[in-house]
Amino acid sequence: MFKKILYPTDFSDVSKKALDYVKQLKEAGTKEVILLHIIDKREVESIARYGEVSMSLEKGLEEKMEESVKQEIGAIEAELRESGFDVKVRIEKGIPFREILRVEEEEEASVVVIGSHGKSCVEEMFLGSVSERVVRKSKRPVLVIRR
Repeated sequence: MFKKILYPTDFSDVSKKALDYVKQLKEAGTKEVILLHIIDKREVESIARYGEVSMSLEKGLEEKMEESVKQEIGAIEAELRESGFDVKVRIEKGIPFREILRVEEEEEASVVVIGSHGKSCVEEMFLGSVSERVVRKSKRPVLVIRR
């Protein structure tokens, strides 16, 4: 039923809990997992603006963030491969819910498995959570994993 899962992660505790559900879907016939992390461009811009960081330092900050993401996502990729999945890793930059929806379409995912809350609870109180927006706008089924 769900041949290809889109699994967006921000490395929060609840997204790690969602990973357990992704692995359980192997028994239901899932073959492939699109492992997605979005570097929120607003965070980088905010640090640069409020920290009065030069363009070269902003670029360095972005590169360090990417390197950190690659290490964390690599561990998840290895875990999924060990569980028998074909895995495609995507690291994107942008606004998380928009990027998730874009990748969902591009990859023709069967389902999106996402944690209910990410790292930024303050932002979620004011703007609504990423998962809520994905649920409202997705064209495919979304499995939301609660804390």
